[in-house]
This record gives sequence, C-alpha cells and structure tokens, in this order.
Amino acid sequence: MSSQQHNYSVFVVDDDAEMRSSLVWMFAGLGITAVAFSSAEEFLASYDSGARGCALVDVRMPGMSGLELQQQLAERGCRLPVIVMSGHADVPSAVEAMEAGAVSYVEKPFRQDDILRVIDRALHRADQIARHDADQSVLQRLSPREYEVMQLAVHGEPSKAIAHRLGISKRTVDKHRGRILAKTGAETWAGLIALCLRVDMDGWSSPSDAGAHHVP
Repeated sequence: MSSQQHNYSVFVVDDDAEMRSSLVWMFAGLGITAVAFSSAEEFLASYDSGARGCALVDVRMPGMSGLELQQQLAERGCRLPVIVMSGHADVPSAVEAMEAGAVSYVEKPFRQDDILRVIDRALHRADQIARHDADQSVLQRLSPREYEVMQLAVHGEPSKAIAHRLGISKRTVDKHRGRILAKTGAETWAGLIALCLRVDMDGWSSPSDAGAHHVP
C-alpha cells in the first residue's frame, strides 16, 4: 500500500455493529483511516463526493441494500470503488454487484489477509481515479480553441496545417500552442502528449461541452 493510499479512507457500511467495530479496529492498527456507518442511508447522508478512498459494503442490510447503495452512487456520478461483503447465501447478489461495477467482493467470514488484499486493490483504483481527475482538470483549463489546437497538435499536425484546418493564421496557432503549454504546466509537447494519453483525451468532452468560457 502506497503512502498516498494511506491518505485515503475506507468507508465501512454494515448493520452489524460487531463487524463494523472489528473492521475499524483492524484498519486503525494498519494506519488506515476507517469510517463506519450502520446503514446505506446514513452513509449517503454523510458522504462527501470529494472524499477519496473506497467503500466496504454489506450486500444485505435493513432498508437500502448494498446493491441499491451502489446504484445510488452510480446515479450520482460517484466513482468511489465499492467492495461488497456477503454471506454464503448472498453470493449471487455479490456477483450482481460485480457486474454492476463493484471492484471486488469478499465472502463472510473472511480472513484478514483476504480483506486487506481487496482493500489494497480498491485503494489502488481510487488512486488511479484521483490522478485521472487531476490530469483531466488540467486540460479543462484550456479554452475551446486551445483544446482544438491541442487535439490536432498532439496527433502530429504542424502549425501550418492546423492553421489551414481551423481557418486561422499560423501565428495565432503558435500563440495558442504557447498558451497551451503554459496553462497545462507541460514543459514539452511530449509531456503534454503523455498527459493526454493518461486521460484518454478522445474519450472526454471538450471545454466547450463543459461550459468553459470561449476564447476565439
């Protein structure tokens, strides 16, 4: 587990008070912050969408089930990695949760090594999400025009060709290129290309789609 992952939290959601206490105690002994909730409703009422970590959720609980909690998080656009816990009779529900996007599941009763292994995997996923979001936010600093120039430039288009395609002067393209590097903090275009690859640029909306201010 990386030092960065130790800054994350494990959100334990289980109606079994003994299980909650046991898990919080175990995580505390390993230097992992754990926050316990007795129900899915309590968790949803308290959870800050900006909090980093993962959720360890019992499949079967009074009121909202673990599956329903997972669905609620998805509907809210929350990408918090979810691990589901289940008893033997609930394995089909756990499989359904996996199909709906849970990163893993553990069957009760479980060994400490088993739960730590899936927690480590989930926190690694949380770390990937955090890094991805940070990189994406860098690209969202660009104006729609700068984003257009960047898309063409990182695919190897020279300034002259970009100018022709966008109907602007080469000098304007060069100015945009300079601003792109300055805004993203990239020292070179190779570094910017690496950033775009990390966020899979073509899979994300442009700043104009996100409501960014247009700069011609």
